[in-house]
Amino acid sequence: MTERATGDRIAKYIARAGVASRRDAERLIAEGRVRVNNVTATHPATFVAAGDVVLVDGAPVATPARTRLFRYHKPAGLMTTHRDPQGRPTVFDALPPGLPRLISVGRLDFTSEGLLLLTNDGALARRLELPATGWVRRYRVRLFGRPDPAQLVALKKGVTVEGVRYAPIDAALDSVKGDNAWLTVALREGRNREVRRVMAYLGFAVSRLIRTAYGPFQLGHLPPGAVEEVSAKVLREQLPPAPS
Repeated sequence: MTERATGDRIAKYIARAGVASRRDAERLIAEGRVRVNNVTATHPATFVAAGDVVLVDGAPVATPARTRLFRYHKPAGLMTTHRDPQGRPTVFDALPPGLPRLISVGRLDFTSEGLLLLTNDGALARRLELPATGWVRRYRVRLFGRPDPAQLVALKKGVTVEGVRYAPIDAALDSVKGDNAWLTVALREGRNREVRRVMAYLGFAVSRLIRTAYGPFQLGHLPPGAVEEVSAKVLREQLPPAPS
């Protein structure tokens, strides 16, 4: 197969088709599991032109549909994965019928709630997850106990927990009721379980965590379990520049 500098690169094509993220698509290519016009693709920079037939593990990949993005209010008690080895319910099991195949932009853990962005475009998902977008993730966090304001101010300088360096975090005490305190927390990196780990480092257990915003997209009044598509106009206006 002759590589052509037209169309989409094969890894991007697979990601846009919703088969896998761009990173996972590159892994599939490296493992020899992708074929274009019956020839094994050997490099993620291979281009796919109109009319080419792409197979992943022998299954045809449909021509990518237009990019779509959805806001979803994830309830607690769902895994953000397509399949869970322990058989726990997943976000994708709970979605209403009639939606395209979707993947998540980042994750919320099993007990976390709130805004989860979903898209049919794996390349877009990866792009929105990158810290380089500069997008702020905002959370409402309930703690058992009351942190000292000085502890929260110190997080603005970043913190190292068990050898992992976390970027600056903005955390403010909103209210205290009984033995519980509510915080508003904003961060840009969004590492795995970052809020819970940082709060545990300060000596507090998180009893509830609700993501209220991911960049310009807000949870708003979306009810738990509801999903709402972001209009194409808003999507175009809010997307960060594509990496060169």
